[in-house]
Amino acid sequence: MKYRVVVEEDEDGIFVAECPSLPGCISQGKSRKEALNNVKDAIKGYLESLKKHNEPIPPSVYEEMVEI
Repeated sequence: MKYRVVVEEDEDGIFVAECPSLPGCISQGKSRKEALNNVKDAIKGYLESLKKHNEPIPPSVYEEMVEI
């Protein structure tokens, strides 16, 4: 499955990664790479929790980037 993740650097230089399709699924790291690795773990845990509680799994997201 693929989910869109937004990564932003905060005012303290920490990278915050969020998965908008999964409300509250946020992680962070000292680098962009670390934040992405951490949010992958958070997404896996989030999806496992949804399955455990018989909640619906949000569908994968497909998006394209366009250059203007």
